[in-house]
Amino acid sequence: MNQTASSVGLNLSPVEASQSLKERSYHALRAAIMDMDIYDTHANLRLDERKLATQLQISRTPIREALAQLEREGFVEIRPRKGVYVKPKTLAEVLEIVVVWAALESMAARLVTQVATDEEIASLRTLALQDNPQSKRADLVEYSAANIRFHQRILELSGCSLLTETADRLIQHMHAVRRRAMGEKDRITRSVVDHMAIIEAIENRKGELSAKLVREHTMKLHDHIKDTWQELEIDKQKQSG
Repeated sequence: MNQTASSVGLNLSPVEASQSLKERSYHALRAAIMDMDIYDTHANLRLDERKLATQLQISRTPIREALAQLEREGFVEIRPRKGVYVKPKTLAEVLEIVVVWAALESMAARLVTQVATDEEIASLRTLALQDNPQSKRADLVEYSAANIRFHQRILELSGCSLLTETADRLIQHMHAVRRRAMGEKDRITRSVVDHMAIIEAIENRKGELSAKLVREHTMKLHDHIKDTWQELEIDKQKQSG
């Protein structure tokens, strides 16, 4: 997907004045970062405090406080005398995130077959209907979001809040990872096929098979990234140099 640097920056709306501008700024910035395609080669990862303050229509103090919190959580990197940058993961970190996600969702799929109602499981098929490979070139971002919602729904239906909460901490990175990967090779069509097989196994209450299919589906993403994303290591070396 060809994009210019200006088209992949932060998309922000003004925040309302309140007693907790830092908190509102934090949530606005975090949501905008999650919406960025941070692994796109044209992504502009530098954040300008002045521009952020203008977009959010607040002073720079709560912006700085929010950025400090985001740095502690690993979303951004504050470089002395250089500025603030959104912080993509290294290749090794991305691969670890995908492995952990595969483990979490695999267990969730098994639990879904045991605890979810037929009506709840039917919602997976409704979400899968949004996986339209015919629109993959025009609506890649929309498809990526639908893809994540499908996988999040499996976690939600597991009935295990800790599984869902743990996965939520990885969601920012999985959004960005899946968004880029969906545009590579023929991954959308393959993803749709996998989703339908997963749904069928869950509908038939086959816990072992459901867990296996979900795990294999996510590990295909892992193997694809491992084979094709070597430039992440090169970019990381340039940034630290």
